[in-house]
Amino acid sequence: MSTAPLTQPPVVELTGVTKEYPGPVAALRGVDLTVGRGELLAIVGPSGSGKSTLLHIIGTLDLPTAGSVTIAGHDAAALTDRRLSALRAQHIGFVFQAFHLVPGISAQDNVAEGLLYCGLPRAERRKRAAVALERVGLGDRMRHRPHELSGGQKQRVAIARAVVGEPDLLLADEPTGALDSASGAAVMELIHELNQEGATIAVITHDTEIAARLPRQVRIRDGRVVEDIGPGATDSRAIEDNGPGTAPSPEDVR
Repeated sequence: MSTAPLTQPPVVELTGVTKEYPGPVAALRGVDLTVGRGELLAIVGPSGSGKSTLLHIIGTLDLPTAGSVTIAGHDAAALTDRRLSALRAQHIGFVFQAFHLVPGISAQDNVAEGLLYCGLPRAERRKRAAVALERVGLGDRMRHRPHELSGGQKQRVAIARAVVGEPDLLLADEPTGALDSASGAAVMELIHELNQEGATIAVITHDTEIAARLPRQVRIRDGRVVEDIGPGATDSRAIEDNGPGTAPSPEDVR
């Protein structure tokens, strides 16, 4: 007798998420957001809009003042700090504008660092790192150190490090911000390729041109989702923004 397949939970599910800082400063105000498996979306907004705070909340680097955050079926509020760290290590990959590569070691060892908390022996970590570098087109640069790589190649190493553990979610924070236009276009092409292979990816950006090239755009302004359009959108219509502007969060530096 056949049975119906189990429905996988969303990779990200935020309900009524608010984040306040002393002041008071309302960085996020009642954000609802669901991201399904295999989605590719942009979280886009100007400096001070709340998108950086939203990145921290989705990445479980910070917890909301109110509301619920569920990542890959796990309620973030129910986890200890140690289990939150394990959740990040197992389920979330991060790519940042500044690369954050270790300068004195090879590209392969930089990528292998993404598996440090997975309990794998060093030889297995390096083997998987080699596969990840091949995946991003840097199979011939494994032994190169960061100073021997171009900006675009450094970002590819950072992406390989983020995806080597096959996380449920890849968070790319301004991944082209430190690159020239040609290198930036190549990195975005790689992000599309990884998504076509099944990766769930959220690109956090202030660049409306980059956002427009992604299937779904979630626009943030004054701590609210004001528009969510494209496949997987919570509401395909523009969401009315009735609230007054607020001062940006101390964490919202972009």
